[in-house]
Amino acid sequence: MTTVRAGVTILVSSTVLCLGTATGTATAARIPDGPDAPSAAAPTIADDAAAASTAAGVPPHVDPRTRSTQPVYDYAGAIRESVYVDTTMDTDSDGADDVIAVDIVRPRETAAAGLRIPVIMDASPYYSCCGRGNESEKKTYDESGVIQKMPLYYDNYFVPRGYAVVGVDIVGTNRSTGCGDVGGKDEIDSVVAVIDWLNGRNTARTGDGRPVEATWTNGSVGMIGKSYDGTLANGVAATGVRGLKTIVPISAISSWYDYSRSGGVPYSVDYMPWLGGYVGHDTPACDAVRADLGEQDDDATGDYTAFWAERDYLKDARKVKASVFLTHGLSDYNVQTNHFAQWWDALGKNKVPRKIWLGLEDHVDPFEFRRDEWVDELHKWFDFWLQGLQNDVMREPIATVETAPDVWKNYNTWPASPKTVPVPLAAGKLGASGKGTVTVTDDPTLTEDTIVATPSDVIAGRQMFLSAPLPAAIRVSGTPTVTLRIRADSPTTPITARLVEYGQAERYSGVRRTGVETCVGPQSAYDDACYFTVQKLTEDSDHGIVSRGWIDAAHSASLSKPKPLTPGKWSTVTVPLRAQDQVIPKGRVLGLAVTLSDTEWTTPNDTGASIDIDLANSKLNLPMTVGKVSAPTKAEPIQVRITTPSERPDLHDPLR
Repeated sequence: MTTVRAGVTILVSSTVLCLGTATGTATAARIPDGPDAPSAAAPTIADDAAAASTAAGVPPHVDPRTRSTQPVYDYAGAIRESVYVDTTMDTDSDGADDVIAVDIVRPRETAAAGLRIPVIMDASPYYSCCGRGNESEKKTYDESGVIQKMPLYYDNYFVPRGYAVVGVDIVGTNRSTGCGDVGGKDEIDSVVAVIDWLNGRNTARTGDGRPVEATWTNGSVGMIGKSYDGTLANGVAATGVRGLKTIVPISAISSWYDYSRSGGVPYSVDYMPWLGGYVGHDTPACDAVRADLGEQDDDATGDYTAFWAERDYLKDARKVKASVFLTHGLSDYNVQTNHFAQWWDALGKNKVPRKIWLGLEDHVDPFEFRRDEWVDELHKWFDFWLQGLQNDVMREPIATVETAPDVWKNYNTWPASPKTVPVPLAAGKLGASGKGTVTVTDDPTLTEDTIVATPSDVIAGRQMFLSAPLPAAIRVSGTPTVTLRIRADSPTTPITARLVEYGQAERYSGVRRTGVETCVGPQSAYDDACYFTVQKLTEDSDHGIVSRGWIDAAHSASLSKPKPLTPGKWSTVTVPLRAQDQVIPKGRVLGLAVTLSDTEWTTPNDTGASIDIDLANSKLNLPMTVGKVSAPTKAEPIQVRITTPSERPDLHDPLR
């Protein structure tokens, strides 16, 4: 079954509109000569409209009444071209500078009328190895090597509206030469080189070696992409490159250190060289580059080093000049929620214009679960930042959050409060200040299901702190932490914390592809612009994980210079939990579970340690706006039924 979104073509009047984006005369770039290349003859209605409209100062794709771009250009007849952008890098040490393959789809009519148009760019390592989107679309080419099908819907929807869509193969992937360095300077610079070419600061050639200039663009670039692609957008924005006007990172990494580990505790080992091999060229030269990644990643220590600093975009947030429309899933434990929260905070401190969407989902593009609303909002965002159209997108609430399955609410700030509420701990109780100590002895065999399913039981490897039923609903909005004053019998130990809410409810449990397609733009012989929708799944359950967190105790004060604990002496450790925005209803019970090593969600790192927790000087720091958390006056046993075993996301599956 296919459902088609209606597209309306509007021919605008000759009214002059101040757009805020300069237009000018330009020479059209070379039209590809492949057998399927559209003919340049026979001007279209849009050609005539372009000439008249440009003379009046209003491009034909702009409706001055709605201040939005309209689908007036022919998608099937768009110019499709492939070029190779020069760099000054030789990452594969073959004696020749690497070149970056760039595939372009742009409206033919704007070239004929001399209109310069902005660019929507998706830079990716995935165009040949794994594909893009929920349907794993890959680039396809004609027999001359010119792009035929661009993955995803961006070209179908935006090219008719006066945008060029550009797909960049980052260095060392697909048709680009060289070897990638997984989030490092070389990969970022390979995308910067393309933006420089689009702005006349770099050179490029066609497949047969002829120089080519991007005379068809005004140089304004917006980057978009999910996961690795969105991560590249973050990294490129952190260079401050001129011409990058906005980015839309979807479920994106802000620091590769924080993607591969938490506070010195690795999630897996040798991940960086594995990922480089998964997406990159299979050559001896690239094998050597990836071997070097494995040598430098410091898996054995978990330290934050110069290697990780190069891949930490947070430290360069002050350089970001582009606006940011950020979206993330609150159940995402592939790219965990600390990535969006710390990036959002860093951007705010540097007064970067920004907007955020937070869904209940895990590692899922909002195109899959809120398609029409997402495409409409993206359209407004790009119109404002790339076309200069003064719509109301920046006057809308800054945050949109899914508070229950398919229930969305707008907020004027995020997080709801920058401060946290200290919730004290007592033996077995959350919300009362206790005295004395409790002990946790490492038990690597404990599973998460065992830890959360028996909250009322005494387990040697776990301390559980339970609240009384909430007297009123609370909203947890921000990043919780757990401060523990501990005395260990070992120089270090991992510490794991889980915040759980107990009570019967219908909770989000994932998504599943349906047999229904919707189409979001015009089609060509190679690209139907139609995508399957997904069904949001829920499950009636008696508990849910609010947040998880891990830290190596020796790394608590410094990630780069760990300080071993002195056995038998007291020290303070703060466990960072993952950011969350969740309304927890009245009557629910909160549970804080503290364990040591976690062999399910992190690499085996048990030390066999024991820690004493000083209750009077330990607490949960909860970012909540209303209500209170108090301790129970008497213990009420909580019965929990595990219906679906918890499962850690497979980081060795980039599409998840």
